[in-house]
Amino acid sequence: MFEVTLDLAVMLILAAFAAGFVDSIAGGGGLITVPALLLAGVPPAQALATNKVQGAFGAATAAASYARAGLVDLRTQGGSALIAGAAGALGAALVSWLPVQALNYILPAILLAIAAFFALKPGLNDLDRARRMGAGVFAATIVPLIGFYDGLIGPGTGAFFMLGFVMLAGYGILKATAHTKLLNFASNMGGLIAFAIAGAPLWAIGLAMGVAQVAGAWLGSRLAVRIGSRVIKPLLVVTSTALALRLIWRLIAE
Repeated sequence: MFEVTLDLAVMLILAAFAAGFVDSIAGGGGLITVPALLLAGVPPAQALATNKVQGAFGAATAAASYARAGLVDLRTQGGSALIAGAAGALGAALVSWLPVQALNYILPAILLAIAAFFALKPGLNDLDRARRMGAGVFAATIVPLIGFYDGLIGPGTGAFFMLGFVMLAGYGILKATAHTKLLNFASNMGGLIAFAIAGAPLWAIGLAMGVAQVAGAWLGSRLAVRIGSRVIKPLLVVTSTALALRLIWRLIAE
């Protein structure tokens, strides 16, 4: 049975704070917390489940902060959130039935392409642009697809939502970030419910990390609202690239 010593608890709480800060701006918080949980000795399945516990706190805090700033209307996005949550639950429920490992071979290329897009494409700022897909179609196709991925695997979900909102919904960078956090919270909760039914999460350390996530997400979302795309774009590029390199390293190590 996994036991948390004081030094491990401090490490995990600090990792959760850093993850909450980064994730609230550009996503990729799992890049920090999942390795931290594994380094602490948490078994892989429990690490993923516990990450959902603490990650939900950070995503909820960021979504609420962006909503208070007027960047997302929670009432009009309720349907999309429910879809993301259901898809996340389905993905988590099927994690042991689907060939998840095969996705790890194509994810690095996708994430590097997303990083290059946000780094090199001119004109990406906080201003909205022409919508390429209606809100209903977006909610019925893109939202469940990414939500399902979040429950199934998770890392990179924020980057995928960001790309969808910017390229297809026509949102500016800051508005896309705000909506990403709402849907990321919903898919997180769906995945968490599925994991909780299986009895996998370590609730005590997950909740302790969740408190640190709240603090980090509050600070990060306030910074993003104040500075906008000037901080979101670089951090999104860095986190997407780092996640891709981590996946490549893991494949090589295997």
